[in-house]
Amino acid sequence: MSPALLVELGIVAAGIGLWFVAFWGALLFTRPRPIAAAPPTQDFGGAEPPAVVSLVTGRWELTEDAAESTLIDLAARRILEFRQPGNDPLQTTVHVRESRPSGLNRYETMIFERVQRLAVGGTVPLTALTFRDPAEAKTWGKRLNAAIVADARSRGLSRRRFSPTVVAALTIVAAVPSIAAGLTVYLHSQRDPTSDEGAWVAPIFFVWFALGFFAAKSRGERDTPLGREVAARWLGLKHYLRAHESFADLPPAAVTVWDRYLSYGDAVGATRVCSAVIDLGMGNRHKVWSSFGGAWRRVRVRYPQVFPRYGQKALRLTLKAAGALVVVALVVRYAHVVKDMSLPGPVTLILQVLVAVPLAYAGYTLIGVVVDLATPVTVRGEVLWVEVWKSGSRNDESVPWLHYVAVDEGREDRTVAWACPSELAGRTRPGDVVTLTARRWTRRVLTLHVEQHGQARAAAAAADEDTEKLILREMSSGLQGLAVAAAMHEPEVYPGRLLTIDEVSRALGGPAALQDTGRAMAVGAMAIAGYQTAAGGTLVVTTASGTAASELAIRVHRGGLPVPGVGDEAYTSGTWAVARRGRTVVRLELRTPGPVNQAALTWLLTQAMSRLPQPTAQPL
Repeated sequence: MSPALLVELGIVAAGIGLWFVAFWGALLFTRPRPIAAAPPTQDFGGAEPPAVVSLVTGRWELTEDAAESTLIDLAARRILEFRQPGNDPLQTTVHVRESRPSGLNRYETMIFERVQRLAVGGTVPLTALTFRDPAEAKTWGKRLNAAIVADARSRGLSRRRFSPTVVAALTIVAAVPSIAAGLTVYLHSQRDPTSDEGAWVAPIFFVWFALGFFAAKSRGERDTPLGREVAARWLGLKHYLRAHESFADLPPAAVTVWDRYLSYGDAVGATRVCSAVIDLGMGNRHKVWSSFGGAWRRVRVRYPQVFPRYGQKALRLTLKAAGALVVVALVVRYAHVVKDMSLPGPVTLILQVLVAVPLAYAGYTLIGVVVDLATPVTVRGEVLWVEVWKSGSRNDESVPWLHYVAVDEGREDRTVAWACPSELAGRTRPGDVVTLTARRWTRRVLTLHVEQHGQARAAAAAADEDTEKLILREMSSGLQGLAVAAAMHEPEVYPGRLLTIDEVSRALGGPAALQDTGRAMAVGAMAIAGYQTAAGGTLVVTTASGTAASELAIRVHRGGLPVPGVGDEAYTSGTWAVARRGRTVVRLELRTPGPVNQAALTWLLTQAMSRLPQPTAQPL
């Protein structure tokens, strides 16, 4: 390696190293700091839900305690009920007491609906709440966590670990390694006359974009001053509960006596038994709960893998048997040569084994194939588990070609998984009711028909969606939920009068039409107006008036980027912008076929706020 090349690589390494030093410095600066617990107390002292308490007392990291404590809290509020028939907490069942409870937030609703969907006759075993589909479990867990974080942010207890300012600073620092990469390519092109002189431009933009994208990814949550104060108070409750030695050994059914102390105890990590019994993650593939047939049963599933016949095609097994017979024929054909050589007895014994073993294998395999072909079986039941069994390699990528598919026919508490070709296994998920034809000896599935889709189909494919987008979406949904819950009456501010058609047309890039004046869409203290162009661009204007409505409306958006000089406070992120003046909040959501013009969106918000009537009450 030439000295010049070493220098060029050193320039790139130094630039990237400098950026990662800044990145790790940002991680160190934004990490949640240790919190000193308040004196032990038995007073709740706040209205934070257990899931939010779990977040702030767990150093702003979500664990399974958040979902577990919410489930217990639903029982403490008499929406669900735990019943333990014996001494074993694993025998606990969950009973739905209210089919349509009110007052639940987003993540409480998710957990309640999980129980309600699985319940048979209003009852489900506590240990049957686990998932059987990894994709569904990942999506559900990610959305649940996003809803919890959104609630914590709206209460001012949490904030994004890397604020927009930190992301912007890291993006600016990313210019150093970007320029270093461009300089390296430029120096190399000067030494190589055959290279493209303009090739140095592409590395600059590529490195800058890559590092900026990496910096903008969600890094979790961090503390706020109010969050630290709240966490200290709940840590005081944790010390109080841990002082009672028997509290950690209470089962979930003890919620009938301990009420919400048990749910908050689980949230702060003071309940050993509850945490061990309740599991809302992935289940055990060898012991799967099934309600097919009308009653809950735990089915033991065996996954065959020792004998080579499992999952094999009849033709392949026949060819293997034929190969074994060829070996036998060759050994018999040339056995006399060994005899003429007068070799020792052990050699003769080996020859006998070489005849007996392949002959036995060939006979066993051919008989099995014939019986398998003559007696196909039809199975109808619920899919308990789907998992990749065997994979091959294609273009340096692992490609599955055989899956395990475990099906419960509703007759026994034991079953053996079938070997299903991957193209058929891709049609079904756990929970589906299927009818399949198969060969019992090889356990190979021939056809598979889905009769009824299970609940796993309802999970949207959002497992890979950006966490920050999910959180902002959950925060935004709080505003929409308030509109649905409010009573119908005349709003104080009509959104259709805050902007002119000409202003909206300029922002949308084409002639716009007002679809609603706000009067027809007025719900409670809120009103909505919509503008639309022929090209598909839309602008939705929402207003919220009144102390309670405006407080919630602005609170759920404070995780966005602050916009100075607009109203009393204003924020924007992605496709929306929101501002408050006094007791009125205005929210704009701009949707265009192309990228959203943030400058135009902010300008529209400024125009709308300038037309608000003067506040008649003190600001929030």
